[in-house]
Amino acid sequence: MHEAEDLYQEMILDHYRRPRNRRAMETADAFAEGYNPLCGDRVKVYVQVEDGIVKDVSFQGAGCAISTASASLMTESIRGKSLEQARALFNRFHGLITGEPAENGAPELGKLEVFSGVGKYPARVKCATLVWHTVNAALENRKETVTTE
Repeated sequence: MHEAEDLYQEMILDHYRRPRNRRAMETADAFAEGYNPLCGDRVKVYVQVEDGIVKDVSFQGAGCAISTASASLMTESIRGKSLEQARALFNRFHGLITGEPAENGAPELGKLEVFSGVGKYPARVKCATLVWHTVNAALENRKETVTTE
């Protein structure tokens, strides 16, 4: 298992050092901001939806390695998904992080499995899930800043 943990850590560090889709989006249909007062992570998420499909998603912000890697991997994971699939992926991811069992028919997590060890560190759960709660707020057109508290 040690080898798998090393691989997971390396993937998280790669997405932290070279985050994918880190940019503002001029053509966004929806936008939301998130803040984790516990550690100071801040994120802005931009989403472009076309015919019920996440056509594009990006983020900007400053955060720890877990928060930034989660944002980077989230953008890769939900692009091209229907709104329903994106929400189902969030639920599955949240279950992985919090130790809640996945529902039958829940989508596979793929690369998001790298966060499986985060649940061992309760303070880090908020770092990993902040961007997911923020993208949900954007998809639901909620205007208030998402917070982990």
